[in-house]
Amino acid sequence: MPRAPAARLNQIGSALLIAAGAPPEEAEIVMRHCIDANLAGHDSHGIIQIPTYIDRIAAGHIVPGAKWDIVQESATTTVVDGNWGFGYVANERAMKYTIEKARTANVAAATVFRQGHIGRLASYPLMAAEAGMIGLITADSGRAPKHVAPFGGREARLGTNPISIAVPSDLDGPLFLDMATSAVAAGKVSLAAARGQAIPEGWILDPEGNPTNDPKQLRAGGALLPLGGSEGYKGTGLAVMVEILCGLLTGLGFGIDPTGRHNDGCFMAVFNVEAFRPLATFKREVADFAAFLKATPPSVGSPGVFYPGEIEHLKEMERRREGIEVEEATWKKLQALAAGYGLTERLGLG
Repeated sequence: MPRAPAARLNQIGSALLIAAGAPPEEAEIVMRHCIDANLAGHDSHGIIQIPTYIDRIAAGHIVPGAKWDIVQESATTTVVDGNWGFGYVANERAMKYTIEKARTANVAAATVFRQGHIGRLASYPLMAAEAGMIGLITADSGRAPKHVAPFGGREARLGTNPISIAVPSDLDGPLFLDMATSAVAAGKVSLAAARGQAIPEGWILDPEGNPTNDPKQLRAGGALLPLGGSEGYKGTGLAVMVEILCGLLTGLGFGIDPTGRHNDGCFMAVFNVEAFRPLATFKREVADFAAFLKATPPSVGSPGVFYPGEIEHLKEMERRREGIEVEEATWKKLQALAAGYGLTERLGLG
């Protein structure tokens, strides 16, 4: 697979988005989030998404430069209409606004609706952690096509409905949870399909409801399984709660819009640590707690314990040194887009 430094991939993606109609400042935000996902090892939410976003711009499903409207708010809550703009742009602004409210009110929450794909969920609560606060976010795909079968079923009725929480600490890397409520994120199945790789059984069902390790069966009408395997009712239960917070509380609703428009709904909350304990003490104790967990002797065949977010931190350091691998199928799509916009020579994609 081609390998490129993060800065080069950022340059390529930004140029293509601007050529497709995105304002430069919005292209910068989108690419910062995408390349951060690549650096963390979550390639399913990285530059592989740019051709899809450009297709959605062309279809009118993403509106570059869209207004960001507050439709309802109080001292501690905000309801944001993204007006079909880039999810990265609408959601980042909503998180910044919620952090500012939490500085004075100590606890603040927001919902965001009618926005494009928001990418890697951890990006947003990590903003709160950097501000010395605890951040939480959940997301669903509104009434966009579904990918996950509820426990006991074989047809998709839910999104991957992820949850992310980040906390400030004195650790070298950030401590955070970022998880889908499905067995795996849909993007990881798409990534495996793009790379021609098999997937583990237990990730998806084929269109007839049989377990399969062929990632192409998902797009052929299959479904992701919920988190938990034989205890998959737990993943389904979490997904239902996320759907209520992000689909029903936002007003996006449930089910599938016949237009197929992707529209992430989000619920986010921020908690000011200083309202509960001195921040410095809390950050030190979080690091001490992580060290306590890591001191556990490893089980047979295990490399040992990693605190939540540590693997992403290690992967980021590696990829900043060695570059980011991009699957050939995605590289060819980027080359084709560059050619279509007359950017081949400028971007060195010949």
